[in-house]
Amino acid sequence: MSGWESYYKNEGDEEEEEQHEGPEAGGEYKYSGRDSLIFLVDASRAMFESQNEGDENELTPFEMSTECILSVYTNKIISSDRDLLAVVFYGTKKDKNSVNFKNIYVLQELDNPGAKRVLELDRFKGQLGKKHFQDLIGCGSDYSLSEALWVCANLFSDVQFKMSHKRIMLFTNEDDPHGNDSAKASRARTKAADLRDTGIFLDLMHLKKPGGFDISLFYRDIISIAEDEDIGVHFEESSKLEDLLRKVRAKESKKRALGRLKFKLSKDVALTVGIYNLVQKAFRPPPVRLYRETNEPVKTKTRTFNVNDGSLLLPSDTKRSQSYGSRQIVLEKEETVQLKRFDEPGLILVGFKPLIMLKKHHYLRPPLFVYPEESVVNGSTALFSALLTKCLEKEVMAVCRYTPRHNSPPYFVTLVPQEEELDDQKVQVTPPGFQLIFLPYADDKRKVPFTEKVLANPEQVDKMKAIVQKLRFSYRSDSFENPVLQQHFRNLEALALDLMEPEQAVDLTLPKVEAMDKRLGSLVDEFKELVYPPDYNPQGKTTKRKQDDEDSRNKRPKVEVSEEELKAHINKGTLGKLTVPMLKEACRVYGLKGGMKKQELLDALTRHFQEG
Repeated sequence: MSGWESYYKNEGDEEEEEQHEGPEAGGEYKYSGRDSLIFLVDASRAMFESQNEGDENELTPFEMSTECILSVYTNKIISSDRDLLAVVFYGTKKDKNSVNFKNIYVLQELDNPGAKRVLELDRFKGQLGKKHFQDLIGCGSDYSLSEALWVCANLFSDVQFKMSHKRIMLFTNEDDPHGNDSAKASRARTKAADLRDTGIFLDLMHLKKPGGFDISLFYRDIISIAEDEDIGVHFEESSKLEDLLRKVRAKESKKRALGRLKFKLSKDVALTVGIYNLVQKAFRPPPVRLYRETNEPVKTKTRTFNVNDGSLLLPSDTKRSQSYGSRQIVLEKEETVQLKRFDEPGLILVGFKPLIMLKKHHYLRPPLFVYPEESVVNGSTALFSALLTKCLEKEVMAVCRYTPRHNSPPYFVTLVPQEEELDDQKVQVTPPGFQLIFLPYADDKRKVPFTEKVLANPEQVDKMKAIVQKLRFSYRSDSFENPVLQQHFRNLEALALDLMEPEQAVDLTLPKVEAMDKRLGSLVDEFKELVYPPDYNPQGKTTKRKQDDEDSRNKRPKVEVSEEELKAHINKGTLGKLTVPMLKEACRVYGLKGGMKKQELLDALTRHFQEG
């Protein structure tokens, strides 16, 4: 019989079964489809004109759009290569689409991002790229935005895969494309509304134009506003590549909830919230096993066989057991399922505490983010907003009991209120909502023996204050990338794109020693003179102090146990409280062969005294 560990780890076929459970099976919401995104780019002449004609290094709106699309492609190849991407140009001289509309050119249909697609887009960069675009596609003058949206809708409908999200990202610097043709403008508004009804969202990435970009002229009625976004807040127009990249990254990935749960404020009052993961440790993707003859991926299947006759065992033929003392406890699968179920998934409000009571040493793991889900329970957003506003006003946090799913143990958490923050481009830096912070149980806390504190004199403290003040800098985790991961993906990119050599990743985690030395000047030497002895050498090896044998003997733990104590432990069933060295010493004294494991030592001693 197999141990319970495999069951609790959800190994093998059972993991596949649990992954297909829906929201009703524990409140966990899993997206089974693929994210799909179409880049709809204005290719009219205005997009190829620089704002400052005298500046040769300034990127044109079309070049900025291409750079952003390339950035998304390379990011998707690394983070989610199963997603579908496409590129469509409108306002072109030539046309290429399934419905033969004029001035619309489908460069790439919806498919996985790959090296060939990146290389194809890369050819449109710079002055040579501009010439290549004019030769291949060309700029036109007349177009219909409704027809461009129609082509995008057809691209979505031609996909055979199940799609979780369907979005169009529109790049343009023309704020009123059909100002002289009210019929075309009306058709575009109607088509945009049809897309919204079919679950296709349209995001506007507007670029700078002479005189400014006015959304109210046309695009306010075109773009899609999500339920959790403010209709009055729109991004500012982008004149720099960095600003456009930030906007694209903010809209690049659809917000996916880890789960949708009930948040019970009292017995009769509840709302629905979504739980989001804001921090996820990034790992290098594991290598994929391929069949050496065809390079096709191979699948691994696990089967269980009977050790006696070699017959194949079905899941119903096996049970699970756990040893408790010297006894083997056997349970059926249904019983282990019941053992794993603690409570219904959800958040239950326990009470409120001042924010100052949350200490840094309470940190257990990265927090989650809580946001209302209006689509499940009407009025959730209003109730959530009222709770958030009051918590911010009173500077309090909500203490709750959090059960993520049926087979998860409950956690004590605090909901820390967070205000919305926008940058100068009106790009959301911090969303409004609650940070869900996990609180440690008593079992999670450790008692660490600390050495006696050595106090520094005021002169040493003042000198260290000066050093700290000189080395202060503004830190943002977004500014530092994992150098090992970045170099790994650059190496893969070089192989995929047939580059001569990979681009070297800059290790931003290394301290800037020269700049630090220049800032500090003589402060470090002055501090060393105050703290360390004259012959101190930080590069030298530290010599360990030799302790006499008597001190070392005194510090050894006691391992001898009397015969009366052993008998008392066996009678009370508390022999397992003794440490392994104590049990080994007892077995040595009585000449028993107990093996190396604690359970074997316990069994040997128990048999010896019961037989005696």
